[in-house]
Amino acid sequence: MVRAQAAVLLLGLVVWCRAEFAPPTLNISLDDDPEVRWMPLTKVFDVDFLNKAATDIIDSTVPKWVHHAVKPIVMALEKYIPPPYAGEIRGMASYMGGHLSDIILLNFAYEVSAFCTSIVAQDKNGHLYHGRNLDYPHDVLRNLTVNVVFLKNGKVAYQGTSFAGYVGLWTGQSPKKFTISGDQRGTEHWWNWWKNIVSAFLYRRSPVSWLMRETLEEAEDFQDAVMRLSKVPIITGVYYIVGGVRAGEGVVITRDRAGPADIWPLDPVNGRWYRVETNYDHWLPPPARDHRKEAASKALNATGQDHINMETLYQVLSLFPVCNGITVYTTIMSAANPGKYNTVVRPQGCRPT
Repeated sequence: MVRAQAAVLLLGLVVWCRAEFAPPTLNISLDDDPEVRWMPLTKVFDVDFLNKAATDIIDSTVPKWVHHAVKPIVMALEKYIPPPYAGEIRGMASYMGGHLSDIILLNFAYEVSAFCTSIVAQDKNGHLYHGRNLDYPHDVLRNLTVNVVFLKNGKVAYQGTSFAGYVGLWTGQSPKKFTISGDQRGTEHWWNWWKNIVSAFLYRRSPVSWLMRETLEEAEDFQDAVMRLSKVPIITGVYYIVGGVRAGEGVVITRDRAGPADIWPLDPVNGRWYRVETNYDHWLPPPARDHRKEAASKALNATGQDHINMETLYQVLSLFPVCNGITVYTTIMSAANPGKYNTVVRPQGCRPT
């Protein structure tokens, strides 16, 4: 009774959110040539809108003088982008009618400023649930959010939620195997953005979202996914949150560019049945101004392991400030039940009632 009352009180803090909506869904065939496989974008989105949105995002992430200065350099570095991403980006530039350098810059602009909350939790029966809020300081992204289903031989290989014009994934699911979300580690600035490009091209390191996509496509199971996400060199620090299909298969991987800084698994035997990750190392206190982790943990404790499921996890992710003014979308997923993958766009983020 006490727990139920606490849950009611916490759910009373659910914020006002204007008419959430489901993003459009694209089917992308991995059997198609990389340069044409993203053509379905043009059937869902207006090309002029996509180009304007791309310009706005680049200009708000990188100062204009830097944008113009690096254009010829980015064009020269295009030959260093590995397949299939080089072909996919060339294809997007072609049928969007934009400059190749702009599409490259757009894809790297998304690699910074992702302020997120991810939760992986296990119920009393050993079922895993994975939820995330993706926060970005770009309002236009709410109208660019898209669910992408990647098909191979006509069957679902993996799926995720992304933004139109972006070839990476920050949220994804490999059916019956595992789920992944990525959270930015610490606070990046635009000058580090340029370090990320250098790291990617000259040192052959993977953008964090490309490694997620490759892992979703290639990893055999949860353990294989954790190994790949822990060890493959990447362009910047990140948190990879992974959920599996068997009891205990949940982990937060804290990444440096070269390898893992920490592995933080679920420990349900000792009462640690969930992990909450925002944008700071879990062994350190978050900044005093940031109460997302505290609010999520309190709500999870009030909900209890007996009552955690996809619906109650969504309610936790709908609490302010877990959901906030720059929250673009919320995804709830469970690899054991891939058909329940669900993303909703938050049109104006969330505000306290």
